[in-house]
Amino acid sequence: MTSTPDDAAERHVPVLLQRCVDLLAPALVEPGAVLVDCTLGMGGHTEAVLEQVPTARVVGIDRDPEAIARASRRLERFGDRFRAVHAVYDEIDEVVTDVVGGPVQGVLMDLGVSSLQIDEADRGFSYAHDAPLDMRMDPTTGPTAADVLNTYDERALTRILRDYGEERFAQRVARAIVRRREQRPWERSAELVEVVRGAIPAATRTTGGNPAKRTFQALRIEVNGELEVLGRAVPAAVDVLAVGGRLVVESYHSLEDRIVKRVLAAGATISAPPGLPVVPEEDQPYLRLLTRGAEEASAVERESNPRSASVRLRAAERTRPTPPHRRPTHRPTDRPHDPGERTR
Repeated sequence: MTSTPDDAAERHVPVLLQRCVDLLAPALVEPGAVLVDCTLGMGGHTEAVLEQVPTARVVGIDRDPEAIARASRRLERFGDRFRAVHAVYDEIDEVVTDVVGGPVQGVLMDLGVSSLQIDEADRGFSYAHDAPLDMRMDPTTGPTAADVLNTYDERALTRILRDYGEERFAQRVARAIVRRREQRPWERSAELVEVVRGAIPAATRTTGGNPAKRTFQALRIEVNGELEVLGRAVPAAVDVLAVGGRLVVESYHSLEDRIVKRVLAAGATISAPPGLPVVPEEDQPYLRLLTRGAEEASAVERESNPRSASVRLRAAERTRPTPPHRRPTHRPTDRPHDPGERTR
């Protein structure tokens, strides 16, 4: 499928676009300032930064080769002010070392599935179109959603549906998935929509949209290891920020937002025991929160861009280096990926 830069621009409406630029711009005003766009997608946020902040350069990261290709065509007019890197964004520290060679002034994360992936029906992300059950953000590597459905046991399926999809009827859906694969392997998304619909009580299907929505979300998160990646990436993003640098994160469900909130709150909090008359310098915060809680899209934006309905935006500024004793010894995830739960 061929596309043009205009095609990418027309198909993708970035969420909270101007708010993201306004939060990042003060850190990017010095010549040569670098923003890392960890989730490049079709390049909408990056394009706005390059247009509005002429001093900025952007390194765009994406695990999807098609996103890299489309965004690169869209942004080629900016020349060497933009560079794309094919990587998963929890590799941000390695990318910054290789490409920039030192701390950066901004990091942006626009989490979840991109417009490109949703709109390409044959990728299998959407429950609205019949397609192979793939759901890989990088279609060149790793297990597919069909692999998960065909190999995970009922307990593992129940866990990911409950934890990642917040599905009330996770066990019923998991049992139906296992029963169905005993007849023939899972291959197509329309078959999954039908089975999920049949597993959920009719009385609860009248509200909340397509009942398969939560199952598709859970599978996508599992296939791409999204929460594990995010749990490593947010602390890594803080690590690569220069003093005065800013991190902006847009998340789209509570599991993502919880990880972001935890890391930013830890950096913005005094680590000394309460009651000390003087707080030691090493226990002072090293982040300053730029948003009061999580910001949401306006009613006007939600009306014009339905994908903004669930967004939660958080931002922080680095105020000083992270004290050694406050650097995480491991990067948190809400739940580890346990391949041992798969049926052998």
